[in-house]
Amino acid sequence: MANKMKDYLPKIEMEKMQAMLELEEKYETGQLSLEEAREQMKTKVGKIRPYHLAFIEQNMKSREDDECIRADMRKIIELVEGFMDYSRPDVPEDHPLSHYYKENDEMRRLLLAVEDLIQYPMIKNQWLELYDQIRQYPIHYQRKQNQLYPLLEKKGFDRPTTTMWNFDDIIRDEIKESLRLLEANDEEAFIAAQSELIANARDLMEKEETILYPTSYALISPEEFEDMKAGDQEIGFAFFTVETPSSPNTHHSSPKEGFAEDLQALLSKYGYSAGPQQELDVATGKLTLEQINLIYQHLPIDISFVDENELVKFYSDTDHRIFPRSKNVIGRQVSNCHPRKSVHIVEEIVEKFRNGEQDKAEFWINKPEVFLYIVYFAVRDKQGRFRGVLEMMQDCTHIRELTGSQTLLTWAGKEEENASTTTTTDDKNDDAPTAQADKQIEITSDTRLKDLFEVYPHLKKELAARYPSFKMLNTPLGKLILKKATVRTAAERSGLGEERFIQLLKDCI
Repeated sequence: MANKMKDYLPKIEMEKMQAMLELEEKYETGQLSLEEAREQMKTKVGKIRPYHLAFIEQNMKSREDDECIRADMRKIIELVEGFMDYSRPDVPEDHPLSHYYKENDEMRRLLLAVEDLIQYPMIKNQWLELYDQIRQYPIHYQRKQNQLYPLLEKKGFDRPTTTMWNFDDIIRDEIKESLRLLEANDEEAFIAAQSELIANARDLMEKEETILYPTSYALISPEEFEDMKAGDQEIGFAFFTVETPSSPNTHHSSPKEGFAEDLQALLSKYGYSAGPQQELDVATGKLTLEQINLIYQHLPIDISFVDENELVKFYSDTDHRIFPRSKNVIGRQVSNCHPRKSVHIVEEIVEKFRNGEQDKAEFWINKPEVFLYIVYFAVRDKQGRFRGVLEMMQDCTHIRELTGSQTLLTWAGKEEENASTTTTTDDKNDDAPTAQADKQIEITSDTRLKDLFEVYPHLKKELAARYPSFKMLNTPLGKLILKKATVRTAAERSGLGEERFIQLLKDCI
């Protein structure tokens, strides 16, 4: 990792790095006071950049199991104060790093509001309104983990994956727990939890802006940042949306096109030249690259493949994909695709598959209105040698609801259409659509998205096509949101604003 990271950075002065390391250790262990350490810093080191610290943390400092919890970056920041360039990278507004900074700025504002509200008697509605915004912030971490961390790993900088990911999850869980306490009316526990959330969130933002983002700017090329934008759009942003300008002179291949191109390039590398329409011999038939690509796009399940070296080699990119994925995950160590608290499960599955003890591992997630089934299979060749792990994930909610038998042809959506036309406004069921028989519905701030989609079935796909962040409405997790989501809440969480979102809905209809 040492040489790899150095290859992507401006020239690293190793003597300066070693001097910094020695001063840092002496200061942390109390051998030098802050004043003494800073004086030696001035004479032995001089001016430094954030990636200098990142390089030291990656390559020179010993790792401990709980280092990510015990590490005190504030001491290091005290030591380098006055020597470090903390300025934000000079990047345009549509740059991926700009969005991370913008989210942090808004989160800081919200944390100030939390500190202000704590001083006054508890009014639940005020807190609910505030937490409707705060609860969006973990999207910030999803993008980091799926977009930024994988690229940094490829550059030899895996400290964010091995350490910062834990901090991400801690704050995400604290936000989730605070919201649970608030909704449960546990006022005392809720108020007590806010101080720790504020401190931890601010500390992590400081780590991000002091080291992570400037180092990312130094390591990642402009072309790679440009490619990152599509994945960022699909995962989404906290507090705002980002429109992707379309340029008629620029063609970016879609993930679907990219898969066929990558497969063709791989075959050519090993002497199997094949065009998109040339048939290839597969185990039980002949398929073109185009057909293979289409099959993967239309599978009713999500699949991922990890090879015998524990590298992620493939995932199916379907519109109904359950969890967010990024093309940056390809070539990544599978253990780095999971938070540390669950890595041991991944490692156990791979190990037992590798040594032949097991061939299958099942998991399922059972929540109101959604049932997800996840299964892992050991992949072996004809000689029985372990060649990797295949993951299959499926939304089984509809399957579990089926009863009796169906032997007659019934087209999907036909029953829903009939049910919609026979439902009246006098129906006392709260889940019944509010649309009239003529299939018209007035769009207001309180209109439920569920009702809109029942009247205008094409609307979900149209929204996702215009704004990638709405793709999640077509996923199983989207079902949980749709039950109570209104135009107002969707507008707030998308960052579009009510007036603009209502106009967007009307345009799509």
